[in-house]
Amino acid sequence: MLQETVAGLAIDPNGVYVDVTFGGGGHSKEILRQLGPQGRLFAFDQDKDALANTLADARFTLIPENFRFIKQFLRFHGIKQVNGILADFGVSSHQFDEGSRGFSTRFEGDLDMRMNQNAVLTAKEVVGSYAHEDLANMFFQYGDLRNSKAIATAIIAYRESQPIETTAQLKEALAPFLKGFNDAKVLAPIYQAIRIEVNQEIQVIKEFLMQVPDLLLPGGRLSVLSYHSLEDRLVKRFIRAGQFEGEPEKDVFGRFEVPLKKVGGLQIPSKEEQRLNTRSRSAKLRVAEKPKNTPEKK
Repeated sequence: MLQETVAGLAIDPNGVYVDVTFGGGGHSKEILRQLGPQGRLFAFDQDKDALANTLADARFTLIPENFRFIKQFLRFHGIKQVNGILADFGVSSHQFDEGSRGFSTRFEGDLDMRMNQNAVLTAKEVVGSYAHEDLANMFFQYGDLRNSKAIATAIIAYRESQPIETTAQLKEALAPFLKGFNDAKVLAPIYQAIRIEVNQEIQVIKEFLMQVPDLLLPGGRLSVLSYHSLEDRLVKRFIRAGQFEGEPEKDVFGRFEVPLKKVGGLQIPSKEEQRLNTRSRSAKLRVAEKPKNTPEKK
């Protein structure tokens, strides 16, 4: 959904834009293609492997940091507000395809799963040290697994006799749940839950979204691709209510103010794109705009 996601920004050729999930640079390249000589693009990526994809363009700046710090690092570069922000919350193809990173169920490698390779917490630490209750809560909340307690029990039983340090050992620990067919489907939500915990993904998204209204100029756009219900629910609720839980405070007429207004409806990949790229099947695109009558930040 590259074209649709960038189109959601309604690019002003002279504007300033941010791609907070640079990865392989696909979205950034398309944004730069639509920018004029005076336009500027800043991109964020905490994965040091992404630095190899940096773009040789005077209008482009790659910031090697987590996008939870977007406001701080844009200010460092002299930017207070921008015309648009793009986010693609999916794990990059490189991270999935590099077996040593431990993201994919297809390969054997160390239990790592860190998007920031300098971070302390790894999947090995999570699986090897978390208490039963913490593991069960993690699998239930981040993997939507109703048998989360049983999964936690199997992991703890396995690690009593030997450590769980590799993806192969994790699969051995989970053997009671694997039948030799459709194993990838069983393992996917388990891996997802561990990855979200390792990278604090839900908290990062919340912190990021809370900064967006201040960073956007009036009329500025937010274009977001999500890949699982936890992410999409956060984006949907923030656009709808300006918060993640509960309902906003209403006036005596039942009205309430929100910092962003949705643009169009939910977009999903076409059947053709889903056929050509199976990883796109769960993608959901939401676009929002900061109202044009919002007083401009000084």
